[in-house]
Amino acid sequence: MYSLARPLLFSLDAERAHGLTLSALDTAYRTGTTPLLAARSAPLPTNVFGLRFPNPVGLAAGLDKNGDHIDALFALGFGFVEIGTITPRPQEGNPKPRLFRLPEQQAIINRMGFNNAGVDALVRNVERSRRRTGLLGINIGKNKDTPNENAFDDYQHCLQKVYPLADYITVNISSPNTAGLRELQEETALRQLISQLRDSQEALAAQHGRRVPMLVKVAPDLSDRDIDAAARVLGELNVDGVIATNTTIDRSLIAGNKLASEAGGLSGAPLLSQSTLVLRRLRARLPESVPLIGVGGILSGADAVAKMAAGAALVQCYSGLIFRGPALVHECVEAIRRRREAPSRGAVAPL
Repeated sequence: MYSLARPLLFSLDAERAHGLTLSALDTAYRTGTTPLLAARSAPLPTNVFGLRFPNPVGLAAGLDKNGDHIDALFALGFGFVEIGTITPRPQEGNPKPRLFRLPEQQAIINRMGFNNAGVDALVRNVERSRRRTGLLGINIGKNKDTPNENAFDDYQHCLQKVYPLADYITVNISSPNTAGLRELQEETALRQLISQLRDSQEALAAQHGRRVPMLVKVAPDLSDRDIDAAARVLGELNVDGVIATNTTIDRSLIAGNKLASEAGGLSGAPLLSQSTLVLRRLRARLPESVPLIGVGGILSGADAVAKMAAGAALVQCYSGLIFRGPALVHECVEAIRRRREAPSRGAVAPL
Protein backbone atom coordinates (compact mmCIF):
# COMPACT_ATOMS: atom_id res chain seq x y z
CA MET A 1 0.00 0.00 0.00
CA TYR A 2 2.84 2.40 0.73
CA SER A 3 4.06 2.16 -2.87
CA LEU A 4 0.66 3.47 -3.95
CA ALA A 5 0.62 6.31 -1.42
CA ARG A 6 4.22 7.41 -1.91
CA PRO A 7 3.72 9.44 -5.16
CA LEU A 8 1.01 11.49 -3.44
CA LEU A 9 3.09 12.00 -0.30
CA PHE A 10 6.14 13.01 -2.35
CA SER A 11 4.05 15.60 -4.19
CA LEU A 12 3.48 17.40 -0.88
CA ASP A 13 5.79 19.53 1.22
CA ALA A 14 8.02 17.10 3.12
CA GLU A 15 7.03 18.23 6.61
CA ARG A 16 3.32 18.17 5.76
CA ALA A 17 3.69 14.67 4.31
CA HIS A 18 5.46 13.61 7.49
CA GLY A 19 2.49 14.72 9.60
CA LEU A 20 -0.07 13.12 7.30
CA THR A 21 1.81 9.82 7.31
CA LEU A 22 1.88 9.67 11.10
CA SER A 23 -1.84 10.50 11.25
CA ALA A 24 -2.53 7.71 8.77
CA LEU A 25 -0.51 5.27 10.88
CA ASP A 26 -2.58 6.23 13.93
CA THR A 27 -5.78 5.60 11.98
CA ALA A 28 -4.51 2.22 10.78
CA TYR A 29 -3.62 1.26 14.35
CA ARG A 30 -7.02 2.28 15.74
CA THR A 31 -8.91 0.46 13.00
CA GLY A 32 -6.77 -2.68 13.08
CA THR A 33 -5.62 -2.27 9.49
CA THR A 34 -1.88 -1.93 10.16
CA PRO A 35 -1.24 -5.48 8.82
CA LEU A 36 -2.24 -4.15 5.37
CA LEU A 37 0.79 -1.86 5.46
CA ALA A 38 3.46 -4.49 6.06
CA ALA A 39 3.97 -8.07 7.14
CA ARG A 40 5.11 -8.62 10.71
CA SER A 41 8.04 -10.89 11.43
CA ALA A 42 8.13 -13.71 13.93
CA PRO A 43 10.08 -12.77 17.07
CA LEU A 44 13.86 -12.65 16.87
CA PRO A 45 14.82 -12.10 20.53
CA THR A 46 18.01 -10.13 21.09
CA ASN A 47 19.58 -9.46 24.49
CA VAL A 48 21.44 -6.14 24.73
CA PHE A 49 22.04 -3.67 27.61
CA GLY A 50 20.56 -6.25 29.96
CA LEU A 51 17.26 -5.94 28.06
CA ARG A 52 15.42 -8.45 25.89
CA PHE A 53 14.39 -6.92 22.57
CA PRO A 54 11.65 -8.76 20.58
CA ASN A 55 13.79 -8.21 17.49
CA PRO A 56 16.93 -6.15 16.78
CA VAL A 57 15.37 -3.61 14.37
CA GLY A 58 14.32 -0.27 15.82
CA LEU A 59 13.08 3.16 14.85
CA ALA A 60 15.63 5.96 15.23
CA ALA A 61 14.82 9.15 17.10
CA GLY A 62 13.40 12.11 15.20
CA LEU A 63 10.31 10.60 13.59
CA ASP A 64 8.15 10.91 16.71
CA LYS A 65 9.69 13.68 18.76
CA ASN A 66 6.92 13.98 21.34
CA GLY A 67 5.83 10.35 21.65
CA ASP A 68 2.47 11.10 20.01
CA HIS A 69 2.44 7.91 17.91
CA ILE A 70 4.12 5.23 20.04
CA ASP A 71 1.53 2.47 19.70
CA ALA A 72 1.06 2.97 15.96
CA LEU A 73 4.81 2.77 15.37
CA PHE A 74 5.23 -0.39 17.44
CA ALA A 75 2.43 -1.95 15.37
CA LEU A 76 4.74 -1.79 12.32
CA GLY A 77 6.86 -4.54 13.86
CA PHE A 78 9.76 -2.66 15.40
CA GLY A 79 11.55 -4.39 18.24
CA PHE A 80 12.12 -1.00 19.80
CA VAL A 81 11.10 2.59 19.16
CA GLU A 82 13.16 5.64 20.15
CA ILE A 83 11.22 8.87 20.61
CA GLY A 84 12.58 12.42 20.93
CA THR A 85 14.83 14.34 20.82
CA ILE A 86 13.10 16.06 23.73
CA THR A 87 14.25 19.19 25.57
CA PRO A 88 13.28 20.57 28.99
CA ARG A 89 11.22 23.43 27.57
CA PRO A 90 9.10 23.46 24.39
CA GLN A 91 10.75 25.02 21.36
CA GLU A 92 9.62 25.62 17.79
CA GLY A 93 12.83 24.61 16.11
CA ASN A 94 14.27 26.27 13.04
CA PRO A 95 12.24 28.28 10.50
CA LYS A 96 10.43 26.42 7.70
CA PRO A 97 11.11 24.98 5.21
CA ARG A 98 13.47 22.71 7.14
CA LEU A 99 12.94 19.24 5.70
CA PHE A 100 13.94 18.25 2.15
CA ARG A 101 13.76 14.99 0.19
CA LEU A 102 16.37 14.00 -2.39
CA PRO A 103 14.65 11.08 -4.18
CA GLU A 104 17.44 10.61 -6.74
CA GLN A 105 19.85 9.73 -3.95
CA GLN A 106 17.31 8.31 -1.49
CA ALA A 107 18.38 10.94 1.01
CA ILE A 108 16.89 13.56 3.31
CA ILE A 109 18.23 16.86 4.60
CA ASN A 110 16.70 18.17 7.80
CA ARG A 111 17.39 21.18 9.97
CA MET A 112 14.44 20.74 12.31
CA GLY A 113 16.33 22.03 15.34
CA PHE A 114 14.88 19.89 18.15
CA ASN A 115 11.32 21.15 17.57
CA ASN A 116 9.29 19.59 20.36
CA ALA A 117 6.58 20.22 22.95
CA GLY A 118 8.88 19.84 25.95
CA VAL A 119 9.63 16.91 28.22
CA ASP A 120 6.44 17.19 30.28
CA ALA A 121 4.30 16.71 27.15
CA LEU A 122 6.33 13.65 26.16
CA VAL A 123 5.91 12.16 29.63
CA ARG A 124 2.13 12.52 29.38
CA ASN A 125 2.12 10.83 25.98
CA VAL A 126 4.23 7.92 27.18
CA GLU A 127 2.00 7.42 30.21
CA ARG A 128 -1.04 7.21 27.89
CA SER A 129 0.53 4.69 25.51
CA ARG A 130 -0.23 0.97 25.74
CA ARG A 131 3.22 -0.30 24.69
CA ARG A 132 2.32 -3.96 24.67
CA THR A 133 5.21 -4.91 22.40
CA GLY A 134 8.76 -3.72 22.07
CA LEU A 135 11.04 -1.53 24.17
CA LEU A 136 10.96 2.24 24.35
CA GLY A 137 14.01 4.49 24.09
CA ILE A 138 13.81 8.20 24.90
CA ASN A 139 16.31 10.60 23.33
CA ILE A 140 17.18 13.72 25.35
CA GLY A 141 18.83 17.01 24.41
CA LYS A 142 19.26 20.60 25.49
CA ASN A 143 17.34 23.71 24.57
CA LYS A 144 19.00 25.82 21.89
CA ASP A 145 19.30 28.87 24.18
CA THR A 146 21.07 26.89 26.92
CA PRO A 147 24.82 27.54 26.71
CA ASN A 148 27.07 24.49 26.60
CA GLU A 149 28.50 25.28 30.01
CA ASN A 150 24.99 24.70 31.40
CA ALA A 151 24.13 21.74 29.17
CA PHE A 152 24.28 19.27 32.06
CA ASP A 153 21.34 21.01 33.73
CA ASP A 154 19.12 20.41 30.68
CA TYR A 155 20.21 16.80 30.19
CA GLN A 156 19.82 16.03 33.88
CA HIS A 157 16.34 17.57 33.95
CA CYS A 158 15.20 15.39 31.06
CA LEU A 159 16.96 12.32 32.48
CA GLN A 160 15.10 12.66 35.77
CA LYS A 161 11.73 13.19 34.04
CA VAL A 162 11.89 10.25 31.65
CA TYR A 163 13.83 7.78 33.79
CA PRO A 164 10.77 6.00 35.26
CA LEU A 165 9.22 5.54 31.79
CA ALA A 166 12.11 4.60 29.51
CA ASP A 167 13.61 1.20 28.77
CA TYR A 168 16.77 3.06 27.76
CA ILE A 169 17.76 6.72 27.40
CA THR A 170 19.93 8.28 24.69
CA VAL A 171 22.02 11.41 25.21
CA ASN A 172 22.04 13.33 21.93
CA ILE A 173 25.17 15.48 21.60
CA SER A 174 25.55 15.01 17.85
CA SER A 175 22.74 16.79 16.02
CA PRO A 176 24.11 19.39 13.60
CA ASN A 177 20.95 21.50 13.89
CA THR A 178 21.50 23.06 17.33
CA ALA A 179 24.34 25.56 17.22
CA GLY A 180 27.37 24.41 19.19
CA LEU A 181 25.86 21.10 20.30
CA ARG A 182 28.50 18.96 18.60
CA GLU A 183 31.20 20.74 20.62
CA LEU A 184 30.06 18.55 23.51
CA GLN A 185 31.73 15.63 21.70
CA GLU A 186 35.16 17.19 22.27
CA GLU A 187 37.11 14.98 24.67
CA THR A 188 37.18 17.25 27.73
CA ALA A 189 33.58 18.40 27.36
CA LEU A 190 32.43 14.84 26.68
CA ARG A 191 34.16 13.50 29.77
CA GLN A 192 32.69 16.20 31.99
CA LEU A 193 29.12 15.88 30.72
CA ILE A 194 28.88 12.11 30.56
CA SER A 195 30.65 11.68 33.91
CA GLN A 196 28.05 13.91 35.56
CA LEU A 197 25.20 12.12 33.81
CA ARG A 198 26.57 8.73 34.83
CA ASP A 199 26.50 9.89 38.46
CA SER A 200 22.90 11.02 37.99
CA GLN A 201 22.03 7.71 36.34
CA GLU A 202 23.34 5.70 39.28
CA ALA A 203 21.55 7.94 41.78
CA LEU A 204 18.29 7.48 39.87
CA ALA A 205 18.82 3.72 39.76
CA ALA A 206 19.09 3.67 43.55
CA GLN A 207 16.06 5.93 43.90
CA HIS A 208 13.82 3.89 41.58
CA GLY A 209 15.20 0.44 42.32
CA ARG A 210 15.75 -0.05 38.57
CA ARG A 211 18.76 0.69 36.41
CA VAL A 212 17.88 2.21 33.04
CA PRO A 213 20.67 1.99 30.43
CA MET A 214 22.06 5.29 29.16
CA LEU A 215 23.48 5.51 25.62
CA VAL A 216 25.39 8.25 23.81
CA LYS A 217 24.73 9.14 20.16
CA VAL A 218 27.71 10.34 18.13
CA ALA A 219 28.18 12.09 14.78
CA PRO A 220 29.54 10.52 11.57
CA ASP A 221 31.77 13.54 10.93
CA LEU A 222 34.29 12.88 13.70
CA SER A 223 37.91 12.47 12.66
CA ASP A 224 39.63 9.17 13.42
CA ARG A 225 41.40 10.91 16.30
CA ASP A 226 38.10 12.18 17.68
CA ILE A 227 36.49 8.75 17.36
CA ASP A 228 39.39 7.23 19.29
CA ALA A 229 39.09 9.90 21.99
CA ALA A 230 35.32 9.40 22.28
CA ALA A 231 35.78 5.65 22.54
CA ARG A 232 38.38 6.11 25.24
CA VAL A 233 36.17 8.43 27.30
CA LEU A 234 32.96 6.42 26.89
CA GLY A 235 34.76 3.18 27.63
CA GLU A 236 36.40 4.56 30.76
CA LEU A 237 33.07 5.93 31.98
CA ASN A 238 31.45 2.56 31.30
CA VAL A 239 28.46 3.88 29.40
CA ASP A 240 25.83 1.29 28.58
CA GLY A 241 25.99 1.75 24.82
CA VAL A 242 26.75 4.00 21.85
CA ILE A 243 24.60 4.85 18.84
CA ALA A 244 26.55 5.37 15.61
CA THR A 245 25.61 7.64 13.96
CA ASN A 246 23.59 10.83 13.67
CA THR A 247 23.21 12.75 10.38
CA THR A 248 26.14 14.25 8.48
CA ILE A 249 27.02 17.77 7.37
CA ASP A 250 29.26 16.37 4.58
CA ARG A 251 27.89 17.46 1.19
CA SER A 252 30.48 15.65 -0.94
CA LEU A 253 28.13 12.68 -0.72
CA ILE A 254 25.49 14.51 -2.78
CA ALA A 255 27.68 16.72 -4.95
CA GLY A 256 25.72 18.17 -7.84
CA ASN A 257 22.30 17.91 -6.25
CA LYS A 258 20.44 21.23 -6.32
CA LEU A 259 19.62 20.85 -2.63
CA ALA A 260 23.22 20.24 -1.56
CA SER A 261 23.52 23.85 -0.39
CA GLU A 262 20.67 23.48 2.11
CA ALA A 263 21.92 23.54 5.70
CA GLY A 264 21.15 20.63 8.01
CA GLY A 265 21.90 16.99 8.58
CA LEU A 266 22.00 14.59 5.64
CA SER A 267 20.60 11.10 6.13
CA GLY A 268 19.64 8.19 3.92
CA ALA A 269 21.58 6.07 1.45
CA PRO A 270 24.61 8.40 1.04
CA LEU A 271 25.31 8.09 4.77
CA LEU A 272 25.62 4.29 4.83
CA SER A 273 29.34 3.99 4.13
CA GLN A 274 30.59 6.75 6.43
CA SER A 275 28.32 5.85 9.35
CA THR A 276 29.37 2.20 9.06
CA LEU A 277 33.05 3.15 9.04
CA VAL A 278 32.54 5.08 12.30
CA LEU A 279 30.63 2.13 13.73
CA ARG A 280 33.42 -0.29 12.82
CA ARG A 281 36.14 1.93 14.30
CA LEU A 282 34.18 2.40 17.52
CA ARG A 283 33.66 -1.35 17.80
CA ALA A 284 37.39 -1.93 17.49
CA ARG A 285 38.18 0.60 20.22
CA LEU A 286 35.36 0.25 22.74
CA PRO A 287 35.31 -2.51 25.34
CA GLU A 288 33.17 -5.47 24.34
CA SER A 289 30.96 -4.61 27.32
CA VAL A 290 29.73 -1.50 25.47
CA PRO A 291 27.25 -2.53 22.73
CA LEU A 292 26.61 -0.45 19.62
CA ILE A 293 23.45 0.46 17.74
CA GLY A 294 24.07 0.96 14.03
CA VAL A 295 22.04 3.63 12.25
CA GLY A 296 22.55 5.57 9.05
CA GLY A 297 21.66 4.69 5.48
CA ILE A 298 19.73 1.46 6.02
CA LEU A 299 17.45 1.03 3.01
CA SER A 300 17.50 -2.76 2.69
CA GLY A 301 17.97 -5.94 4.65
CA ALA A 302 21.49 -6.16 3.26
CA ASP A 303 22.29 -2.74 4.74
CA ALA A 304 21.07 -3.91 8.16
CA VAL A 305 23.27 -6.99 7.91
CA ALA A 306 26.24 -4.77 6.98
CA LYS A 307 25.76 -2.85 10.22
CA MET A 308 25.68 -6.10 12.17
CA ALA A 309 28.82 -7.29 10.41
CA ALA A 310 30.55 -4.02 11.37
CA GLY A 311 29.81 -4.64 15.04
CA ALA A 312 26.27 -3.47 15.76
CA ALA A 313 24.16 -5.41 18.26
CA LEU A 314 20.99 -3.61 17.12
CA VAL A 315 20.07 -1.40 14.15
CA GLN A 316 17.75 1.54 13.62
CA CYS A 317 15.96 2.93 10.55
CA TYR A 318 14.45 6.30 9.78
CA SER A 319 15.04 7.74 6.29
CA GLY A 320 14.70 4.28 4.78
CA LEU A 321 11.09 4.24 5.93
CA ILE A 322 10.40 7.35 3.87
CA PHE A 323 11.63 5.71 0.68
CA ARG A 324 10.78 2.06 1.30
CA GLY A 325 7.81 2.20 3.67
CA PRO A 326 7.01 -0.17 6.57
CA ALA A 327 8.01 -3.25 4.57
CA LEU A 328 11.62 -2.30 5.33
CA VAL A 329 11.19 -3.37 8.96
CA HIS A 330 10.19 -6.94 8.06
CA GLU A 331 12.92 -7.14 5.42
CA CYS A 332 15.61 -6.13 7.90
CA VAL A 333 14.42 -8.54 10.59
CA GLU A 334 14.38 -11.44 8.15
CA ALA A 335 17.82 -10.59 6.72
CA ILE A 336 19.30 -10.56 10.23
CA ARG A 337 17.52 -13.83 11.00
CA ARG A 338 19.11 -15.46 7.95
CA ARG A 339 22.52 -14.20 9.03
CA ARG A 340 22.07 -15.71 12.48
CA GLU A 341 20.91 -19.03 11.11
CA ALA A 342 23.60 -19.34 8.44
CA PRO A 343 26.26 -21.04 10.63
CA SER A 344 23.81 -23.72 11.77
CA ARG A 345 23.29 -24.71 8.13
CA GLY A 346 27.00 -24.95 7.50
CA ALA A 347 27.15 -21.62 5.70
CA VAL A 348 29.71 -18.94 6.40
CA ALA A 349 28.35 -15.91 8.23
CA PRO A 350 29.23 -12.47 6.81
CA LEU A 351 32.41 -10.98 8.29
